Amino acid sequence: MFKIKSMIMLVTIILSTAISGLVFAANTPEMSQAQLIQHLSTAPTEVIVLDVRSKKEFDLGHIKGAINISYDRIKENLTKLTQYKDKTMVVYCRSGRRAGVAETILAENGFNKVRHLTGDMNAWQAAELPTVTSH
Repeated sequence: MFKIKSMIMLVTIILSTAISGLVFAANTPEMSQAQLIQHLSTAPTEVIVLDVRSKKEFDLGHIKGAINISYDRIKENLTKLTQYKDKTMVVYCRSGRRAGVAETILAENGFNKVRHLTGDMNAWQAAELPTVTSH
Protein backbone atom coordinates (compact mmCIF):
# COMPACT_ATOMS: atom_id res chain seq x y z
CA MET A 1 0.00 0.00 0.00
CA PHE A 2 2.81 2.41 0.90
CA LYS A 3 4.61 1.74 -2.40
CA ILE A 4 1.45 2.45 -4.40
CA LYS A 5 0.88 5.77 -2.60
CA SER A 6 4.52 6.74 -3.12
CA MET A 7 4.33 5.85 -6.79
CA ILE A 8 1.12 7.85 -7.25
CA MET A 9 2.70 10.88 -5.55
CA LEU A 10 5.81 10.60 -7.72
CA VAL A 11 3.78 10.38 -10.93
CA THR A 12 1.65 13.34 -9.81
CA ILE A 13 4.73 15.47 -9.14
CA ILE A 14 6.31 14.58 -12.47
CA LEU A 15 3.12 15.28 -14.40
CA SER A 16 2.44 18.56 -12.63
CA THR A 17 5.97 19.76 -13.37
CA ALA A 18 5.67 18.80 -17.04
CA ILE A 19 2.23 20.36 -17.33
CA SER A 20 3.32 23.60 -15.66
CA GLY A 21 6.11 23.91 -18.23
CA LEU A 22 3.65 23.38 -21.06
CA VAL A 23 1.12 25.78 -19.56
CA PHE A 24 3.73 28.52 -19.30
CA ALA A 25 4.89 27.82 -22.83
CA ALA A 26 1.29 28.27 -23.93
CA ASN A 27 1.18 31.60 -22.03
CA THR A 28 4.50 32.85 -23.38
CA PRO A 29 4.03 35.04 -26.43
CA GLU A 30 5.24 33.23 -29.51
CA MET A 31 7.51 34.37 -32.28
CA SER A 32 7.08 32.67 -35.63
CA GLN A 33 9.97 31.36 -37.67
CA ALA A 34 9.47 34.16 -40.21
CA GLN A 35 9.42 36.81 -37.48
CA LEU A 36 12.62 35.44 -35.96
CA ILE A 37 14.38 35.39 -39.32
CA GLN A 38 13.27 38.98 -39.95
CA HIS A 39 14.44 40.15 -36.49
CA LEU A 40 17.78 38.41 -36.91
CA SER A 41 18.34 40.15 -40.25
CA THR A 42 17.09 43.63 -39.31
CA ALA A 43 17.96 43.94 -35.60
CA PRO A 44 20.31 41.08 -34.70
CA THR A 45 21.62 42.76 -31.55
CA GLU A 46 18.11 43.10 -30.12
CA VAL A 47 17.21 39.39 -30.29
CA ILE A 48 18.84 36.59 -28.34
CA VAL A 49 18.10 33.02 -29.39
CA LEU A 50 18.30 30.55 -26.53
CA ASP A 51 18.46 26.83 -27.31
CA VAL A 52 17.65 24.89 -24.15
CA ARG A 53 18.32 21.42 -25.56
CA SER A 54 21.26 19.28 -24.51
CA LYS A 55 24.75 20.11 -25.79
CA LYS A 56 24.67 16.96 -27.92
CA GLU A 57 21.41 18.05 -29.62
CA PHE A 58 22.76 21.57 -30.05
CA ASP A 59 25.99 20.31 -31.62
CA LEU A 60 24.03 18.26 -34.16
CA GLY A 61 22.23 21.34 -35.46
CA HIS A 62 20.97 24.67 -34.13
CA ILE A 63 19.85 28.10 -35.27
CA LYS A 64 22.86 30.22 -36.20
CA GLY A 65 23.89 32.48 -33.33
CA ALA A 66 21.89 30.59 -30.70
CA ILE A 67 23.21 30.36 -27.15
CA ASN A 68 23.02 26.86 -25.68
CA ILE A 69 22.11 26.44 -22.03
CA SER A 70 20.25 23.25 -21.20
CA TYR A 71 16.85 23.89 -19.60
CA ASP A 72 17.97 22.10 -16.43
CA ARG A 73 20.91 24.49 -16.03
CA ILE A 74 19.10 27.79 -16.57
CA LYS A 75 18.94 28.68 -12.86
CA GLU A 76 22.66 28.21 -12.33
CA ASN A 77 23.42 30.25 -15.46
CA LEU A 78 21.16 33.23 -14.81
CA THR A 79 24.17 35.48 -14.25
CA LYS A 80 25.33 34.74 -17.81
CA LEU A 81 21.90 35.65 -19.14
CA THR A 82 21.35 38.81 -17.08
CA GLN A 83 23.15 40.91 -19.68
CA TYR A 84 20.28 40.09 -22.08
CA LYS A 85 17.37 41.12 -19.81
CA ASP A 86 16.53 44.12 -21.99
CA LYS A 87 16.64 42.07 -25.21
CA THR A 88 13.93 39.91 -26.74
CA MET A 89 14.86 36.35 -25.83
CA VAL A 90 13.47 33.66 -28.14
CA VAL A 91 13.55 30.23 -26.48
CA TYR A 92 13.28 26.87 -28.19
CA CYS A 93 13.93 23.18 -27.61
CA ARG A 94 12.96 20.17 -29.70
CA SER A 95 9.21 20.22 -29.17
CA GLY A 96 8.33 22.76 -26.46
CA ARG A 97 8.33 21.11 -23.04
CA ARG A 98 11.87 22.03 -22.01
CA ALA A 99 11.49 25.53 -23.42
CA GLY A 100 8.39 25.97 -21.25
CA VAL A 101 10.36 25.05 -18.13
CA ALA A 102 13.13 27.50 -19.06
CA GLU A 103 10.63 30.25 -19.87
CA THR A 104 9.07 29.88 -16.43
CA ILE A 105 12.45 30.28 -14.74
CA LEU A 106 13.35 33.26 -16.89
CA ALA A 107 10.03 35.00 -16.21
CA GLU A 108 10.36 34.37 -12.46
CA ASN A 109 13.74 36.10 -12.62
CA GLY A 110 12.66 39.29 -14.34
CA PHE A 111 13.07 38.46 -18.02
CA ASN A 112 10.06 40.27 -19.47
CA LYS A 113 10.71 39.93 -23.19
CA VAL A 114 10.70 36.13 -23.43
CA ARG A 115 9.20 34.64 -26.58
CA HIS A 116 8.64 31.01 -27.53
CA LEU A 117 9.71 29.97 -31.03
CA THR A 118 6.59 28.62 -32.70
CA GLY A 119 7.00 24.89 -33.31
CA ASP A 120 10.48 24.76 -31.79
CA MET A 121 13.29 22.91 -33.61
CA ASN A 122 10.94 20.24 -34.97
CA ALA A 123 9.08 22.87 -37.02
CA TRP A 124 12.28 24.73 -37.94
CA GLN A 125 13.74 21.56 -39.44
CA ALA A 126 10.43 20.54 -41.05
CA ALA A 127 10.42 23.91 -42.83
CA GLU A 128 13.98 23.14 -43.96
CA LEU A 129 15.31 26.35 -42.44
CA PRO A 130 19.08 26.62 -42.05
CA THR A 131 20.93 25.15 -39.10
CA VAL A 132 24.58 25.08 -38.18
CA THR A 133 26.53 22.38 -36.39
CA SER A 134 29.18 22.70 -33.71
CA HIS A 135 32.53 21.09 -34.21
